[in-house]
Amino acid sequence: MAYDNLARSFAALGDPNRQRIVARLAEAPASVQQLADGMPISRPAVSQHLKALKDAGLVEDQAVGTRRIYRLDPRGIGAMRDALDAHWKAALTDFQRFADRMADEKERKDRE
Repeated sequence: MAYDNLARSFAALGDPNRQRIVARLAEAPASVQQLADGMPISRPAVSQHLKALKDAGLVEDQAVGTRRIYRLDPRGIGAMRDALDAHWKAALTDFQRFADRMADEKERKDRE
């Protein structure tokens, strides 16, 4: 996933209502009405949030009769996870180097 697409995906999750929608879709696919039930926003607002999430590559939809069923798009979610995993791996590598340096310094001081 290109950096611009990845940035758009992370930006889309900056809204708490979109985070709620993604959390609900992580449990099971749902229609707009099912998502709107129990949310503090209107059905049209849910539709607008779904459009933003779809444009960001995080959800996909499928026509089922007269309704559209939304689900998480594994490609977009996977790209975000890959990016986070890469950052996490780099952070752990940097921490290991730091810890090794500290241990070397302590060992050197203990010998003096």
